[in-house]
Amino acid sequence: MHSTALLPWLDPETIIGAAGPWALLVVCFIVFAETGLLVGFLLPGDTLLVISGLLSHPLGASEHGVFGISVWLVALLIGLSAFVGGEVGYLIGHKGGPAVFERKESGLFSKKNVERTNAFFERFGGITVILARFVPIVRTFAPVAAGVGHMPWRRYTLYNLIGAVLWGFGLTMFGYVIGFIPPVAWFVKEYIDLILLAAVGGTALVTLWHYLSERHKAKKEAAAGADVVTDAGEAQALTLDAEVFDRAPDFDPDGTR
Repeated sequence: MHSTALLPWLDPETIIGAAGPWALLVVCFIVFAETGLLVGFLLPGDTLLVISGLLSHPLGASEHGVFGISVWLVALLIGLSAFVGGEVGYLIGHKGGPAVFERKESGLFSKKNVERTNAFFERFGGITVILARFVPIVRTFAPVAAGVGHMPWRRYTLYNLIGAVLWGFGLTMFGYVIGFIPPVAWFVKEYIDLILLAAVGGTALVTLWHYLSERHKAKKEAAAGADVVTDAGEAQALTLDAEVFDRAPDFDPDGTR
């Protein structure tokens, strides 16, 4: 196995022996935050899920991967985190109402992100909750938008469950299956430390870049005299009408179907 002497804390045996459970906890929290907290859109969840599946392959003398438990349990816990995050996001929107959107443009909030999410609901109706799981940014704001618009909770929860299974559980297992491809499996076993470095460092860099980019954009617009504060009236306008959630999905917006 390839070794990175400068980063001994990334050694698989060290992680399995000392930090395995905590590593999985961090992954689950990131997945939860992507749909449970309005700051979650900064986190690259898709890549993290696939890598988590890859790292669940047996390594060395360990029966399991870096998390120290079966990939089925890893995928189940990640899927559960995605589901709980979606429920919390809905609850925040449902209880907070339009006031949730009353805030200043910043690296953590953008009116355009809400409008983009609303556009998905306008086009696909309630199943946006499922589809949004596979769309960065939209998956963060969709639960909140559904809650603010008072989408029927039972229907939302059903769609949230389906989306969590397909995205959280599904992508994790997809990453695990990829590990059965000989060249990929060899690479994972030989360069597991480098993969961990890429996962940790990549996540941090992407998150930081996205935050700084959004913050710079907001400051630039403010300096140009643009209205960067979403007031009560604008927040109310961002609230979806109840009939949107009953709308049949339009997979062909050009009307050629």
